[in-house]
Amino acid sequence: MLAIRIIPCLDVKDARVVKGVCFSNLRDSGSPAELAAEYQSQGADEIVLLDISATLERRCTQIQTIKDVREVLCIPLTVGGGVTSVGDAEALLVAGADRVAINTAAVSQPQLLRDISETFGRQCTVVALDAAANSPTTWEVVTNSGRKRTGIDALEFARLAEAKGAGEILLTSWDRDGTRLGYDIALLECIAAAVSIPVIASGGAATLEHFLEAIRAGADAILAASVFHEGVLSVKAIKNYLRDNCVEVRL
Repeated sequence: MLAIRIIPCLDVKDARVVKGVCFSNLRDSGSPAELAAEYQSQGADEIVLLDISATLERRCTQIQTIKDVREVLCIPLTVGGGVTSVGDAEALLVAGADRVAINTAAVSQPQLLRDISETFGRQCTVVALDAAANSPTTWEVVTNSGRKRTGIDALEFARLAEAKGAGEILLTSWDRDGTRLGYDIALLECIAAAVSIPVIASGGAATLEHFLEAIRAGADAILAASVFHEGVLSVKAIKNYLRDNCVEVRL
């Protein structure tokens, strides 16, 4: 098993980091570049930057924001938001992204995953799967920053995304996002068991125990936002806790 990665997430709107609950009631959390630099100093393994209004505004991620963040980072950077073509993906990579995350367009045109994978490599292709519960054991894909329920089974879509060329799944529980109730363990177990590519757990982290629970449920990496932005936990504290619980993490 590879070392577990700890990944702070920067949800960006109008060039500022924001955070809410279930993708709504957003509040300002600071400068993307300043936060990225701080999390890198704490020992973050990667940074994920998601332009959450790009799809709704029918545009690609703001390039200058990526450049500003890239200038302060030497760790990998995954960027998503408004990617609808290979050209969009290329623009993000040229601006400084190492990987590109595709959400809404991956659902409406799954072939885009294959096109990006074949052009830039599977390692650059991340599908951002946002899932909402229909029952304790079933979930559907949501798109457009959580505004649209698609009726598509999340488990089947995860398998399709892997088949189309996704190299990683960024799995966010819509129901848990920003709630601090912990990751949706049932969802995570279901998706992790269904695919062979790495799964990043996202949505609901609040305690050290939540991170360990997600790893035991099958997560290859753990993503969080508000607990970092508000200083509730640090990357270093999480890594120390996981190491104390016999989980291999990167130094």
